[in-house]
Amino acid sequence: MDIELARTFLEIVRMRSFVRAAEQLNVSQTAVSARVKALEAQLGRPLFIRNKNGASLTPAGEQFLRYAPMFMQLWQRARHQVAVPPGRRAVLSVGGELSLWHPWLMDWLRWMRQAAPDIALRVEVGLPESLTHQVSTGALDIAVMYQPQHRPGARVELLLEEKLVLVSTTADTETAGADNYVYVDWGPDFAQHHELSFPEENNPGLFVSLGPLALSYILEAGGSGYFRQRVVAPHIAAGRLHLVADAPSFLYPIYAVCSAQADDELVSLALAGLRNIAVADAVKTACFQAPDSDASS
Repeated sequence: MDIELARTFLEIVRMRSFVRAAEQLNVSQTAVSARVKALEAQLGRPLFIRNKNGASLTPAGEQFLRYAPMFMQLWQRARHQVAVPPGRRAVLSVGGELSLWHPWLMDWLRWMRQAAPDIALRVEVGLPESLTHQVSTGALDIAVMYQPQHRPGARVELLLEEKLVLVSTTADTETAGADNYVYVDWGPDFAQHHELSFPEENNPGLFVSLGPLALSYILEAGGSGYFRQRVVAPHIAAGRLHLVADAPSFLYPIYAVCSAQADDELVSLALAGLRNIAVADAVKTACFQAPDSDASS
């Protein structure tokens, strides 16, 4: 079977639409339809029912869905092993959200290069949904993110309980909630807790979807906002930022999503390294104490 046929089938199932699947695969809708017809011809059964609401699976499609992810995982695993560079014994594929790469995952990369020089590493930056999808299909062995989605073929492990704390560039932290407040999009859980804690701040003057960008902005232009505790700790120590007293903090845990088909030894080694970095990170910020009034779930 052509691997692209199975990939296209799974993308249609995920998007529930031939049109949206074509957009995700960066091919024409005609190409998607042709692949489905080819797959149905090989299996001898129709796989989809198309209507104005999109595409749904037939009974035969439901049956094939049980095997298609395993087929993709087997293919990805074989491709990775065949592609092992000379002098290396295996390849480990790891992805992470952009905001986690500097410095946390960069530190982990250095740790891995020292602890396991015979392991080749392939790293990616992506959004949580894409990273989780790649783990579930076997394209990635591990993905590190804040808000994982549980999917077949993947397991989720907690790595670190991080905190979001309110900081300001002015020492007069009582004015931190004024016009210079920057709202950072830390996801739906944060939005819910933030609204409960600050009902008057529902319409901020500046809304930023990326934490590092928002932090760079307030360091240059001044302002306040919620940021990750370990990231702002050195800025607080240097006097560039000030912790807002009595402001609630919010838990923001970091997770590792691991492929069920990945090599257990490699995954265990990688997780050990990630936890090692987490401990080292905690030691670095031990002198920084955030408020204990967590408003997290």
